[in-house]
Amino acid sequence: MAAARTARKVPADKYDERRTQLAESALLTLGELGYARSSLREIANNSEFSHGVVHYYFADKLELIIYCVRYYKARCVTRYDAVVAESSTPEQLIDAFAAKLVETIVDEAPMHRLWYDLRTQSMFEEGLREAVLMIDQTLEEMIWRVVARYSALSGREVLTGPDAVYGLLDGVFQRALLGHLTDRPGALDDLRDQVRSLLPLLLVTGK
Repeated sequence: MAAARTARKVPADKYDERRTQLAESALLTLGELGYARSSLREIANNSEFSHGVVHYYFADKLELIIYCVRYYKARCVTRYDAVVAESSTPEQLIDAFAAKLVETIVDEAPMHRLWYDLRTQSMFEEGLREAVLMIDQTLEEMIWRVVARYSALSGREVLTGPDAVYGLLDGVFQRALLGHLTDRPGALDDLRDQVRSLLPLLLVTGK
């Protein structure tokens, strides 16, 4: 309680800035160790911050992890907006979307691994559920923007709704991520091919 009262005396912008710095540092450890193996002390040991500082800004591991994942996903939910804005043909959009999916797996595999870990943990950890459901919704909306643009460029309606589209593409993405993490040959090439095959199937067949 004393720490909480002291924290409130820190100017809000400085307080939030330090929490963001801690989140950026913690994400590296969380991405490597996962939810179950990470503790506030372990996160502190792998960062420039002491355990006392981490605990000063976050009451427990759950609060820190929720903040970290919200922070990370807030940065990435606009990842495909350039694909939507810059594509002028259906084929161009498919190629750009597939390339961006592969790029994010290569560049940010630990963060994606952490996300899927937390989404699974939320089935058992009630404290995670609200944040996970909120983030899942924003990701669904992100994917729907891509598919809606593809539909408009193709001049055909989408066969199903955003939740089904997200579920399908998320499953393909997760499988490719696992293949990449386990060094399965061709995992990323398969992802490109599957996206090129699946997107046309999401649209009503032309007459």
